[in-house]
Amino acid sequence: MAARTTSLIAAAIESTDQPDGSGPEPEGRTARRIAAAIGRMITAGTLDVGDRLPTVRELSRRLGVSPTTVSEAWRSLANVGAIETRGRNGTFVRQPTGPGGPRRYRQVTEGPGHFALDLSSGTPDPALLPDLAPIVARVSQQSLTSSYLDQPVLPELLTEIESTWPFPPEAMTVVDGALDALDRVATDVLRLGDRVIVEHPTFPPILDLLERLDCDVIGVDVDDEGLRLDQLRRALGSAVTGDHRAPAALFLQPRAQNPAGISMSRRRAKAIAGILADQALNGSGTLVIEDDHSNSISSAPLVSVGRWLPARTVHIRSYSKSHGPDLRLAAIGGAGNVVTAVANRRLLGPGWSSRILQALLLELLRDPDTAITMTNARNAYSERRRIVSAVLSSRGINVTGNDGINLWMAVDDERSAVVALAARGIGVAPGGPFLVRPDDDHLRVTVGLISGGKERVVAIAEHLAGAARSGSGRTGIRSSSHR
Repeated sequence: MAARTTSLIAAAIESTDQPDGSGPEPEGRTARRIAAAIGRMITAGTLDVGDRLPTVRELSRRLGVSPTTVSEAWRSLANVGAIETRGRNGTFVRQPTGPGGPRRYRQVTEGPGHFALDLSSGTPDPALLPDLAPIVARVSQQSLTSSYLDQPVLPELLTEIESTWPFPPEAMTVVDGALDALDRVATDVLRLGDRVIVEHPTFPPILDLLERLDCDVIGVDVDDEGLRLDQLRRALGSAVTGDHRAPAALFLQPRAQNPAGISMSRRRAKAIAGILADQALNGSGTLVIEDDHSNSISSAPLVSVGRWLPARTVHIRSYSKSHGPDLRLAAIGGAGNVVTAVANRRLLGPGWSSRILQALLLELLRDPDTAITMTNARNAYSERRRIVSAVLSSRGINVTGNDGINLWMAVDDERSAVVALAARGIGVAPGGPFLVRPDDDHLRVTVGLISGGKERVVAIAEHLAGAARSGSGRTGIRSSSHR
């Protein structure tokens, strides 16, 4: 039995070699690749719960890799509960249970301390959010008595949201924020070892979530219009994935991409849909999962792959950055099989998102004053970003994108830049947690939180410019205080 299991695993690993038989693909037979291949075997039932795995030395000899590489693969599988070691009896397949907490996200949120100006959070400026007092007063006059048997989503809210959806959704529901939506959709459609395409760089919780599900993540770079098409084509083919199985999902942020500030163009969205449609003709299909986290505060028009590929797109719209983080609401609409599965699964847990909060959101969406607030916030964020970008660019510091509350800036040395800004009382997010693979050093700066007049925004931008060069011995920081 053990010899059969070894042969099955070896065959699965060898299938990820170059299609022409020329040997392992450029990344090699890494621990990650080995763990992902075995994970797919467990998901597919090729390896059953209770099957005994080969020893580390046995598999390392068979694959021609070091025992350390196999040990790391075993550790990755054990971290998600896919395998268990029973001492001298050996290592066995078990039902996956999932690993620990959000490692990357904590690197962003758990900084070295409190700051006079914290630009690390990625949160909106509270002063630019709608005033909830009159909204709460109006909602309090309504009859809010609900039954456990009431519909999970207020019908009027669904109608209001659907009227501005970027494509006709097959199904729609409301959950507790964008991260809740991403978690529920990913948990429903992804399995251990699935290949998943994400933007590079991307939002750390997405990477934490995919790591928890033990997916094989493929990073595709973004340019000024969105996801790069040449890399997407390669990611969908065997040249990069090393397997003829299509990636299960593609995660996109259609506008104000976090952290790069890129907004996808209509031309790029249509091209992505075309590539995925061609893929479907070959008998495979990748689900597109879009996260529109910026919503109304984005300065770019919303485009969606779902306009051309509605049955294979799930679009998520959050109201946290635009209407209020503590509303904890996001809408999910698109592919009916996925959205319905999410809604049905919630009935066995929380059941629904607070209908009181839904009523608040409905009033906000209908309120003319809220629309004015959205316009003012959008203009303020755009101006703050424009000023900071102009200062950094004038100093020869590369920044990307032109949308959203965050800015992705290149630095000589990430750690030195974070420390230099901390010494000035400014907190920023290190770039490392946003990366799928090694890249140049960057910072993610929430420039939308730099309030005050133009002079203050320029002064903070000068501090950022100085820190960007701190690794090369050039400070370039003015003596003016940002306080």
